[in-house]
Amino acid sequence: MPIKRFKPVTPGRRHAIWPDYSELSDKDSEKSLLRPLKSTGGRNNQGRVTMRGRGGGHKRRYRVVDFSRDKQGVPAQVISREYDPNRSSWITLLQYADGEKRYILSPLELEVGKRVISGIDGVEAKTGNSLPLKKIPTGMMVHCVELSPGSKGKVARAAGTQAQIMAKEEQEVRLRLPSGEIRIFHENCMATIGQVGNIDHKNVRHGKAGRVRHLGRRPITRGTAKNPVDHPHGGGEGRGYVGGPPVSFTGKPAKGVRTRRKRKSSDRFIVLHSREVRKGRR
Repeated sequence: MPIKRFKPVTPGRRHAIWPDYSELSDKDSEKSLLRPLKSTGGRNNQGRVTMRGRGGGHKRRYRVVDFSRDKQGVPAQVISREYDPNRSSWITLLQYADGEKRYILSPLELEVGKRVISGIDGVEAKTGNSLPLKKIPTGMMVHCVELSPGSKGKVARAAGTQAQIMAKEEQEVRLRLPSGEIRIFHENCMATIGQVGNIDHKNVRHGKAGRVRHLGRRPITRGTAKNPVDHPHGGGEGRGYVGGPPVSFTGKPAKGVRTRRKRKSSDRFIVLHSREVRKGRR
């Protein structure tokens, strides 16, 4: 996906790098797949702020995305590629042979007019098709992978992400995830062929605070700039030292501290942890 740069006619334009929406279809969203989405402002059902720095932003509607791809054996045609304000990737509108329409995550290089299909038998391993991991050749890139059979796609769904099939043995398939972690999946887990589109999402720079406010993000004050009563890092004369290991607003250790629970039940599926991958890169 190309990106747009601007002439520095204003301070906000000087460093702005925006996505080029020219590859999106000039079509309104499918009304039957839109749902109301209420803004929370970072508050829970008791009205208390549980997530700081949230609020405002443009009003959104939720797009119902098909992560299960359970309409098997029915071919579908790509109608459009659209923007989704609720996620980093684009979404693709499919129209099945029986007339039903569904949204899926937009794979890279899946153009409007092409046909895709999902199923267990007789499905070709090409971009946009969804089939079990046991039917996908080793070395291919996939996305929207199920953690367990029938659980809907949960792995590798962000813009530009993909997972690679490393090996197969018995009923297990090993995948290298976007984090570098190597994890074991059941061979009957469904996955979609290809890489998630909008790969330049990581290069976007908003350029000004106002555009970030449109996304529903509010300013957050640094802990060291606060008083001791307001944050563990607060207080001191001038720009004082934090005075200990960095912690969050509530006193929970932060910045590099492991947050994964020890002896977690899913540890047996992880062959290589992502933290081990990061150590190897140093």
